[in-house]
Amino acid sequence: MDNKNKENLPKETSSQEPIGEQVLGHAMQKRIHVDFDERNLRTCYANGFRTTATDEEAILDFGLNYVEATGQQTGRRKMVLHANERIVTSYYSAKRLTLTLSQIIRRHEQESGEIELEAAKRRLRNSK
Repeated sequence: MDNKNKENLPKETSSQEPIGEQVLGHAMQKRIHVDFDERNLRTCYANGFRTTATDEEAILDFGLNYVEATGQQTGRRKMVLHANERIVTSYYSAKRLTLTLSQIIRRHEQESGEIELEAAKRRLRNSK
């Protein structure tokens, strides 16, 4: 990326200013007003995701994970991700999203404690 394009991106800082405000602040420096039109906003819940990518875009599929029995004779089960939402975005927007989510999670963990990703460890901790 050339220096001209780097100038147009919000700076990664260790400041307490949320990245969303940094992005909006950057827009305001360019004298751009950002309005959010939420008339068609939909809400969905996702507890699972899949990522893929092309040379120019990041693709995020969101959905619900659930356990499905594969057969009563075997007693085996499999995890299924029922994907119902797809977001296709540029790498620039994906990076801004990553920075914003990292900041949100860091703040939540400071207030509520570390988020344990391994389910077995969560169950063990919660049973105490």
